[in-house]
Amino acid sequence: MKKKSSKKNPKKLIKDANNKLGQTKNSAKLILFIFGIGPIIGIIIFLFTKGFFNSPNL
Repeated sequence: MKKKSSKKNPKKLIKDANNKLGQTKNSAKLILFIFGIGPIIGIIIFLFTKGFFNSPNL
């Protein structure tokens, strides 16, 4: 009786790794967007409420 080789299919492993990597890339992009754009929007809103963008009265 011959023993079956227990080699895994390398193409399947690469495909599985790409799927997992794609998910982490998307979540990384989302996190960077939230923490990169969020504070900028917050600062702009804060400055608007304090009248920073209003023209001075001479």
